Parts: sequence; C-alpha cells; structure tokens
Amino acid sequence: MSALTLIETAKALVADDKGLLAMDESNPTCNKRFAALGIPQTHEARRAYRELIVTTPNLGECISGLILYDETIREAKKDGTPFLKIIVDAGIIPGIKVDTGAKDMAGHPGEKITEGLDGLRERLKEYAQMGARFAKWRAVITIGPGIPSRGCIEANAQALARYAALCQEAGLVPIIEPEVLMEGEHTMARCCEVTEEVLRTVFDEIYEQRVMLEGLILKPNMVLPGLACPQQEVVDVVADATVKCLLHAVPAAVPGIAFLSGGQSGELASARLDAMNVRFRKRLPWALAFSFARGIQQPAMEIWRGQETRVHLAQEALLYRAKCNRMARRGEYPAAMKGNSTASASRCDASSNLVSTN
Repeated sequence: MSALTLIETAKALVADDKGLLAMDESNPTCNKRFAALGIPQTHEARRAYRELIVTTPNLGECISGLILYDETIREAKKDGTPFLKIIVDAGIIPGIKVDTGAKDMAGHPGEKITEGLDGLRERLKEYAQMGARFAKWRAVITIGPGIPSRGCIEANAQALARYAALCQEAGLVPIIEPEVLMEGEHTMARCCEVTEEVLRTVFDEIYEQRVMLEGLILKPNMVLPGLACPQQEVVDVVADATVKCLLHAVPAAVPGIAFLSGGQSGELASARLDAMNVRFRKRLPWALAFSFARGIQQPAMEIWRGQETRVHLAQEALLYRAKCNRMARRGEYPAAMKGNSTASASRCDASSNLVSTN
C-alpha cells in the first residue's frame, strides 16, 4: 500500500467529526464484564453482543472505524454474513488489535510491558488480506511511588514504534496507544508530567524507526488526577491541561488524536472532549476525536444483558452515546450534558429514555 493510501486512511479515521469505537476486548475481559451483569460467558454470547454492535442502524453516521479482536474479525451474524462485510457496507473502516497484552516487566516491580512483536509481521499480513485497514497496540504506564521508571517508558515506547513501522510496512495505519492509567492518588500535575514524558519518548522512538507521522493516529489518555486523588478537577481545567500537554509533545504532522476513555464514565469523557473542542478546535494542528470502548458500549451492555428482546433498546443506547461524542467533537455537546464538575456532567443520560431495562 502506498504512503498516500496510508495518509488518506488516517485522515478518514478522524474525518467528518466521527471517531472510533473500540470493541477489541479480549475474551477474558469481555467475560468479566458479562459476569458482572449476569450474562453467560460463552462464545455465542460474545458473538451475539458483537452482532448487536456491528448491526446497529446508522452507526456509520458517527463512527469512522471499529477496532476488532482476533475472534471478532473472524465472526459472522447468525445468518452467516461476515462481520467484516457488515462493517464495510456501513461505511466504517475495520481495524484490529494486535498486541497480546501487558505483562509484568522483569526487574520492574509494579510495571508492565506489552508483548506481541513476535510473529507480528505475518499476523499483520493476514489481517490486511482479510480487509483490516488499521491496527492498534496498547501500552500501559502506571503512576505510583518511584514509578514509572525510564526503563519501562523506553521499553514500551520502542515496542510501540516497532509495531507502528511493521503496520505501515503491511499497509495498515497504526493506532498508537500509550495509556497512563487513572488508578492512583497522583495529582493532575503528576499525570501531566508523566504523560508528556511518555509521549515525547514515544515520538522519539517513532522518528528512530522511520514511521511516517502523517500515516498514524495517536490514542492517548486525557490528563487527569488519579481516581483516588482528593482534588478532582473541573471539566475546563482538564481540557486546558490535556491540550497544553499535547501541544508540548505531539508533532503537528500527526493527523488526529483519538482519546481513550480509560475508566471515565461515558458522559464525563464526552463532556471533557467537548470542552477541548469548544476552547481549542480552531487553533490545533490535529483533530481531537474519540476512540472509546466502555464510554460508548456500557449503557448498551447494561440494557441488553444477553436478552434478544432488548437488542433494539441496546442499539438505541449505543447509537445515542456515539451521537453524543460526534457532537462533542463539534463542541456542541448538549447543554444539559455539560458542566464544570463531575456531578453535572454525569447527569447527561437522565432524560434520554434510552437506558430503560423494561
């Protein structure tokens, strides 16, 4: 695939105020979420839930790309129609998660290294032949006493860069996801410090590996206080801190930044994305988009609970959250859903009538 095609695909993933929907949970993670809601932890239940997502009417109006899991990219509707055909027919670009998970890092207690580089060239070739046009690799960075270490940051950054180079070789746009985790008591200032160091290191390695900046998408965390931090900042402060950090570390040639939700509620993640676009949209070199998983899916899963009679309601809830995020990209998230505090932002679905479990 030519460099021009990679660039065009990367631009398409953040075009028209759309964003990405991550449905790439591993089977153990998906089963864990099902168990919490009393849904059977079976292959058929996972397939049925994924069918619910990919067949949601009009999803392509808000979602530019779907990030799939290895099991998912090979699946089909109950009638035998491949998921990939449904996705492409909906005008959505299919993508694939290719890392094999974050594992304990030897010699670095409390830190993780993401694995999956062995055999990656061959796997990327197969996924490209199947119809995938982009891929995703997630690294996780933990903030705590004495961590993250430079060794952990550099090892994960190098893995991200090597993965990205292999993706572009295979004709796939790499989604680069260095996630600084929300867990902990750290302040927003500490999160900002670590996030900037991580991003600078990642892009240093990307330069070294000769990865084309115009043909990738960055999927970072927002700059937030730790979940256990007593000082939780208002929406506009989060927006300002996040954009300032990104301006310090992300090259202007990158076409788009698609935030992960990272454990935020869907409503709060949307409100924070909206605030960034309201305040900075016309002044930034890259598009600010979304690549949410639970931030879009959770209400739908809670409604569905494995029951076929609730599929339509669950799809309405899924589309509603997707529409909310498209509006947030425009800086037009409804006034009732905004606010300068966590409490006000979390009220957003109160009047939607889409979360009925009847």
